[in-house]
Amino acid sequence: MEYLKQIKEHVETLELSKVVVLWQEYCLSDEIDPLELKKILQAIHDSGLKESFGVYVEEILPLWDSLPNSLLKEEIFQLIVDLQTTNSESLRHVVIEYLTSVFSTNPDFTTQMRLIGIKDNPNFQGAVTHFKILTHMKPGNFFLHTGGWGVGEVMDVSYLREEAIMEFDYVAGQKDVSFANAFNTLQPISSDHFLARRFGNADAFEEFARKSPCELICVLLRDLGPSTSFEIKEELCNLVIPEEEWTRWWQNARTRLKKHPLIQNPATSKDPFRLLIEEVLPEDRLIEKLKNSPQAGELIDLFYAFMRDFPVALKKDGFKQFLAEQLKEFLKNHELSDAEEIQILFLLEDLGEKHPESFKKLLQHVKIDEVINRFQIISLKKRLLNLAKEFRPDWKENFAEILRISPQSLVKDTVFEALIKEDRNFFVATLKKIIDVPMQSCHTIMWYLPKALEDPDLPFGDPAGNIELLQSFFNTMYLIENLSDQKELLKKMHNFLTQKRFEHIRKIFEHAVFSDLQEILLLASKCHSLSDHEMKILHSLAEVIDPSIKSLRKKEHEEVEDHVIWTTHEGYEKIKERIHTIATVEVPENAREVEAARSLGDLRENSEYKFAKEKRSRLQGELRFLSKQFSQMRSLTDHDIDTNKISVGTTATLLSNGEAVEYTLLGPWDSDPEKNILSFQSELAKKLLNLRVGAHVELHGKMWEVKKIESYLKKAKNAL
Repeated sequence: MEYLKQIKEHVETLELSKVVVLWQEYCLSDEIDPLELKKILQAIHDSGLKESFGVYVEEILPLWDSLPNSLLKEEIFQLIVDLQTTNSESLRHVVIEYLTSVFSTNPDFTTQMRLIGIKDNPNFQGAVTHFKILTHMKPGNFFLHTGGWGVGEVMDVSYLREEAIMEFDYVAGQKDVSFANAFNTLQPISSDHFLARRFGNADAFEEFARKSPCELICVLLRDLGPSTSFEIKEELCNLVIPEEEWTRWWQNARTRLKKHPLIQNPATSKDPFRLLIEEVLPEDRLIEKLKNSPQAGELIDLFYAFMRDFPVALKKDGFKQFLAEQLKEFLKNHELSDAEEIQILFLLEDLGEKHPESFKKLLQHVKIDEVINRFQIISLKKRLLNLAKEFRPDWKENFAEILRISPQSLVKDTVFEALIKEDRNFFVATLKKIIDVPMQSCHTIMWYLPKALEDPDLPFGDPAGNIELLQSFFNTMYLIENLSDQKELLKKMHNFLTQKRFEHIRKIFEHAVFSDLQEILLLASKCHSLSDHEMKILHSLAEVIDPSIKSLRKKEHEEVEDHVIWTTHEGYEKIKERIHTIATVEVPENAREVEAARSLGDLRENSEYKFAKEKRSRLQGELRFLSKQFSQMRSLTDHDIDTNKISVGTTATLLSNGEAVEYTLLGPWDSDPEKNILSFQSELAKKLLNLRVGAHVELHGKMWEVKKIESYLKKAKNAL
């Protein structure tokens, strides 16, 4: 189809002269492909060259006449008459002869010939199309309105009035449509056309969609052409499938479409689904994709999906061995990461090729938690965990690390089941560390709390454990609120809290005492993602359990201050950055140091291993301390500073025998003794707290008088 390709290129750039040269050359061919000819004419018909090309289109008539009779030949002639602009008498005779030979048995043939004006109208462009519109104009038949009225069904036809009565999808009531108007705006569609079925019998079409989702998509692609997932949704959601059922229906359909031999699935969400002319066997599709030399990750996905979706194909003679050879060749000729090599070995195992020694060798030196994060397929992750249990004596430590850092619930479930079965105490100790330092394990608290609520026999499944988990839950929410990469987790946590009218909170509160409720409400108050209304609900739920909590609301500011560690914005960012550095840089680096030292062997005499373990202990201790402080921190604002007395956020000027000194009270992370900036927790600061102007205090063996108290924040702003 070289002519088609060249002509389409010039049609797209509207180069008429080049199109005409190619067309005239094409018309001199000894024989033509009718499908190519139709596509050429259709491309010109749909372009801006339609009118200007009309004087050349008749040159193809001799070649058209040589084509064998078929529906395709009729469609080509219809396009020729639609395009032509010469209205020559010779062509008129050809049109009359064609219509007579095909439609003369119609009972209304003579009237229809008169209505299209083929015998006396000087302009008979589109005569064949107009005739076919009239033959299709029967009650119960369907048309597509090109002016935006949607699908229309013919209700009645009158040749006397030269009009039809129709009902349209997007227009209320019945409409009178003249034949002249119909010639310009209507396109006939068959009763089995996607749009006709959707409009003509919506209930039956919905039932068909539910029973045969793949067949429905085939009909859509056949009649509307290649379509993306979004375009398919536009045509089906609410129009065929109710919106509330769409996600489930589409997931089911999408799974089936992957296996359908007539549908070409898109490579990305932006690419369209396509209907194939002939069935393509799944193994042929795979072979075709392998010709593109896929990278390791793509190859793994291809083989895994094929073996999962088409197990019958693996039973064909030699094909299973062919796949195994392809994988072994890939292993031999490519430099692969440990994760890629392990996954390919899994695939070979599924094809009957066992490699236990290769697995053992690989798993002895890799860091399981790092390798598993490079796996994309969940089932292969589970298999890796099972192998780690078999080949790694330190598998429990590795599983604990995966439990801590993996965001995937299915992976956590596998790790949890293995640890709880093998060593419950080890799991409890691991979970306790996570609860104490949630910053490192944001997803784990959200994953485990629902489990503990459902099963009281689990660690922390008792009322006291539930309360401890909830406190860590709120602490986690507070810590991740400003982390852009944790927005989805924060949304999930918020939904968990508020669903079913705070059902989970009600259950935990049932067994809480005053001190528990007080601590939970304090932690919740730090979470800015909770609205004032939601905080009021939490208070109300707590008051149902212990009415004395009501007094807490009245004294909330004073009670909170007992727990708060005040800081400036700079101090807040300083500790936040330090926590982030420990959790994301120093701890992972130390984990690699531990693993490297472990690989040296003989842990009893291994000083590098002992040093790395001591460093881990120091880092974890610092992280626990900082995380606890961070959960209690509150940034100072002008509203928080009371200049009627010496308090946090104030700068006090003291006088003694003509000597003046200034002291500023801030949080521990802002203190700078050389500049007389004191932590409000220091002994010196405690002597100054709550003193007013005119008060006296003994410091360093001398009596001082408080002369002035001002806001540190305002003073700092004025200094800029």
